Amino acid sequence: MTVPAEHAEPLASEMRSIQWFHTIDLGGGLMTPGKDPSGKKLATLDFPADLTGKTVLDIGAWDGFFSFEAERRGASRVLATDQFCWGGGGWGSQAGFEFARRALHSNVEDRVIDPMDLSPKNVGTFDVVLFLGVLYHLRHPLLALERIASVTKEFLLLETHIMNRHRHPMIEFYPNDELAGDPTNWCGPNKAAVEAMLRVVGFKRIESRIQQSGIARRLVRATRDRFGRGLPFETSLHQARLVCHAWR
Repeated sequence: MTVPAEHAEPLASEMRSIQWFHTIDLGGGLMTPGKDPSGKKLATLDFPADLTGKTVLDIGAWDGFFSFEAERRGASRVLATDQFCWGGGGWGSQAGFEFARRALHSNVEDRVIDPMDLSPKNVGTFDVVLFLGVLYHLRHPLLALERIASVTKEFLLLETHIMNRHRHPMIEFYPNDELAGDPTNWCGPNKAAVEAMLRVVGFKRIESRIQQSGIARRLVRATRDRFGRGLPFETSLHQARLVCHAWR
């Protein structure tokens, strides 16, 4: 699933016309110019090394890096879904996904569907579900996880923004652009809240890991956001990322 070197140059011009988020190695020296260091995230996510024979659903696939990676690792079927980017709501589009799929000669399927519309009736059920960087963009996180649990047969890999404070479950709500100046960021659950919601919707075993910058870097970012962009100091200071592995 790589681009032969002799075909790389004709594709380069088309590739440069697309606004990319994911960085995807298409082979033949062709690398998509995404702002996201996608390949480096695989280790931080503990992305399954072997998906042989598994069916995989990628929610919020965008340019499809993780969808194609699941296929590369042996998945028998991969369905990539998106609604916000592919439906014209964000600055991205489906053009990157379609380009990469063609360049990789991939069999990954696609469907434009909102996470809130996921159900066994609408999309079926999957052994493995990827839900990466989407939860905090949704207005109704618990309901979204309920929908996702309904289509997960075995394993969910979830990655999300969190607010790393308080031991009891809590969710901060951002009605405007309090988080990073981005009005599409709606909520900031903490670790306890994410784990509690996953249990409520039916996941029996959960393993979570917080990823957060050191205090010095966070203080610099929070000060810059407060005085440079007028954003809440506490929100910037305590934000982190959470990786959850959850089993039905």
